[in-house]
Amino acid sequence: MGWNWELEGWPDFKWQPDLLRTREQTYIENAAIAVGTMRHLEQDDCEDVVIELLSSDAVSTSAIEGEILDRDSVQSSLRRQLGMSAAPFRSRPAEAGIAEMMADLYRAPLASITEERLQEWHRMVMNGRRDIVDIGHYRRHSDPMQIVSGAFGRQRVHFEAPPSDRLAIEMGRLLEWLARTSPEGADPLPALSRAGIAHLWFESIHPFEDGNGRIGRAIAESALARAISTPTFSALSKSLLEHRKDYYAMLEMTSTTLVIDNWLSWFADRALEAQKSADELVRFLIEKTRFMDRLRDALNERQEKVLLRMLAEGPRGFTGGLSAGNYATITGAPPSTITRDLSDMVEKGALLRTGERKATRYRLNIANET
Repeated sequence: MGWNWELEGWPDFKWQPDLLRTREQTYIENAAIAVGTMRHLEQDDCEDVVIELLSSDAVSTSAIEGEILDRDSVQSSLRRQLGMSAAPFRSRPAEAGIAEMMADLYRAPLASITEERLQEWHRMVMNGRRDIVDIGHYRRHSDPMQIVSGAFGRQRVHFEAPPSDRLAIEMGRLLEWLARTSPEGADPLPALSRAGIAHLWFESIHPFEDGNGRIGRAIAESALARAISTPTFSALSKSLLEHRKDYYAMLEMTSTTLVIDNWLSWFADRALEAQKSADELVRFLIEKTRFMDRLRDALNERQEKVLLRMLAEGPRGFTGGLSAGNYATITGAPPSTITRDLSDMVEKGALLRTGERKATRYRLNIANET
């Protein structure tokens, strides 16, 4: 059995559009709602939402590849890239590079995917790297481009990409297809189908020495944005990170066939999941301001510090909820003070309490604000 790019008929993928019809419609409807919500935000709130969503995508797409980034550094880089801050801040090359690519996606949601843009993205993603020879160029070495796992001598090859001497032809086909299937092209495709195929196709070619996953996910985000004529505000990579094992398994499963219904259905579900997560985040950030305004001057310094720390975790808060131990770690307060503080926060409607004794946990009482 050969790899998909070795099969007769490559790169003519086969799928049944009817299987995605409902999800395609849902995606477009949800996108319209998200855009409408953003338009009702004040400028500062809108900027906070944009930075939060873009940084989430940047941190998540890197984490999928095993690279852990500093979120604050990414956000500072994004604010400078988008002209939201002129404050000096020194970021590591990795944070600065991925932030630059995310800013480009946000600033130019309708821009076409071209060879020049992909190569520029590669330079951004590889910012600061000294171990990559072909930065900003398709790979040129003659060694096989393989995705492997396992100890040396017992390695398992999950995928092998086309050799370097085929990349110009393979990428030319993909870029021509992207232009032809765009909303303005001769054969436009629905959003989820086009994004899912584009991502799979790019990963199958694997044209760069490194960074293909991050760039491939950016291509998918671009395809989704072109379909709705605006930045997606969906943080697709966050959803893919949460399903990382299945994500890799689906890509591997589809690497030996041109029939891609299973992949497209799975990808569509992740895109819709990302939309829902982004909507929750937007609503949470809107209510966060109201929540803190309602409690202004009602809490002591320790309580405010804990609330801000909980709010920083996003809509889902601390995994399992806030415990007395968490409170002690954040504030350094003694047990008797912690008990009084937490009881007071429940009484004032800042927190909801569940469980008893050692199992007692606290969650933000922000749901009722929506």
